[in-house]
Amino acid sequence: MRRKLAAGNWKMNGTGAALSELEALSASYPTSPVEILICPPATLLHRASATVKDSGLTVGGQDCHAAVSGAHTGDLSAQMLLDAGANAVILGHSERREDHGEQNDDIRAKARTAMDAGLKAIICVGESLEQREAANTLDIIGGQMSGSIPDQATGENLIVAYEPIWAIGTGKVPTLEEIGEVHDFIRARLERRFGEGVGRSVRLLYGGSVKPGNAAEIFAVSNVDGALVGGASLKAEDFSGIIRALENA
Repeated sequence: MRRKLAAGNWKMNGTGAALSELEALSASYPTSPVEILICPPATLLHRASATVKDSGLTVGGQDCHAAVSGAHTGDLSAQMLLDAGANAVILGHSERREDHGEQNDDIRAKARTAMDAGLKAIICVGESLEQREAANTLDIIGGQMSGSIPDQATGENLIVAYEPIWAIGTGKVPTLEEIGEVHDFIRARLERRFGEGVGRSVRLLYGGSVKPGNAAEIFAVSNVDGALVGGASLKAEDFSGIIRALENA
């Protein structure tokens, strides 16, 4: 049985004052049947880890370097994230692919290092609006999966997040049928590559304008095991609505 996951990506938002939202969330969820993960900016990671201690929440990073250590000014290694209290890291988000030119090979190398360090790698895949309109979505997703997911992936260390680029922060959401088509495709590709056992154990998240008002219907879609949430994870009240929908799914 795959444990459902509500993951919040704070992106480049939040200073120490934002930890009050995390405190409120921790108080609301001392335990939960679903996994609740918050990925704050790196500057907050250690304090966030202390804030959620003894609650039902865990914390993760938003990126890591492929190298274990070295002359990489401004970068963070997987071991550093782990040391700061993280148990997961988001990799290959479309904003990293676009803003920093990350390619599938880069993401695969980062994921390999993260998994070796003991972190769960949340690998993001997704198509642009142009690719969607050209009916290339599944080809794009398949290529990103093949190139970005390392061979040592298991149901314990890999989570795949489908985030259509055109739906991130825009308020636009694919139809439930479109979400289901992609998630079923991802599941089938994982089973084909890693075998039925591993393929069925990897959790698949949907991301892209998920809100309390649409979460329940998204979580009812085939092979949707949770969500990777951006803006709606910044406020405890908003994220709680999504968590509750997932608990009831």
